[in-house]
Amino acid sequence: MNGDGLIVVDKPGGMTSHDVVARIRRLARTRRVGHGGTLDPMATGVLVIGVGRATRLLTYVIGAGKSYTATVRLGQSTVTDDAEGDVIGTTPAGALTDAAIRAAFVPLTGEIDQVPSAVSAIKINGERAYKRVRDGEQVELPARRVTVSRLDVSAIRRDTPDVVDVDIDVDCSSGTYIRALARDAGLALGVGGHLTALRRTAVGSFTLAESATLATLEQRAPEVVTLPLDTAADRYFSRRQASADEAKVLSHGGPLDPVGIAGPYAVFGPDGGLIAIVSERDGRARAEIVLAPA
Repeated sequence: MNGDGLIVVDKPGGMTSHDVVARIRRLARTRRVGHGGTLDPMATGVLVIGVGRATRLLTYVIGAGKSYTATVRLGQSTVTDDAEGDVIGTTPAGALTDAAIRAAFVPLTGEIDQVPSAVSAIKINGERAYKRVRDGEQVELPARRVTVSRLDVSAIRRDTPDVVDVDIDVDCSSGTYIRALARDAGLALGVGGHLTALRRTAVGSFTLAESATLATLEQRAPEVVTLPLDTAADRYFSRRQASADEAKVLSHGGPLDPVGIAGPYAVFGPDGGLIAIVSERDGRARAEIVLAPA
C-alpha cells in the first residue's frame, strides 16, 4: 500500500488538531503525519491531514483560504472570545435591531487589521500566548492584516433573553480569527460578543463534501489516505509534464527551463508520478520540494 497522501477529516468537537494527528498516526501505522492548519477544540469541520511524503505539501495547505459557518452570541464577552472561556462581561443585547447587527459586521469585511484573541497559539518570545494568559499574564498581541472576502449574516435569533445569536458565513485568508470577528462585532455594538459554534467548511479546494469522519477512517485502517500524493498535488497545483531527461534532472534537485507557469506548480514524470513542486525565478524552474521517491 502507498500510504503517502492527504486525508480531509471532519474533525469532531472536543478534540485538538494534535489529537486528530495522534489518532491518524495510530490508524495509518506511521509517525509521519501532520495537519494543514489548526482548529480549536470547540470547532468542527475540515482538517487536512498529510501522511508520509504528503506532509511536505502541508506548508501550501496552511496558507490556503478558509471558509466557515459560525454563531456569534451578542450580549456576553468571554476571556477566550469563545464558549470555552469564562464569561467576563454581560450587557443586555435584546434591544439591538437587526439592521444595527448587520451593520456591525460590515467593517469586518475586506482587508482589515485584526488583533488576534489573546488566548491563541501565537508565540510570544517562544511561548504560546494562551499559556501566558493562563499563567496570569496580561497579553496584548499586535494587529495582523487579514482578508475577509465574504461575511454574510444568514440568521439572527433571539431565543434566549438578553442575548442575540447571529449565524454568519465567512470566507477569509489564512490567519483570520473568527473568534476575533465575534469579539469585534460585540465591541462595536457595545454589548460584547463571543463565538458559540464554529465549523470549517473548506480549506482551499478541500471541502466538507469529501471529508471523512474518524469513525469511517477507523473502519478503513490502515488504508486511511483518501487523496494519494500524486492525485492531491494534481488537484491542488497547476501541472507540468516533464520528459524523461527533465525528470532525471529534477529528481536530483537540478533546475529546468521555465515554461511560464505561475508557480508554485507540480511537475510529473512520464510515468505519471509526482517529482517536485517547482517555482520559476531568475530564468530557471527550480524545485521548492522534491517528492520523487529516493
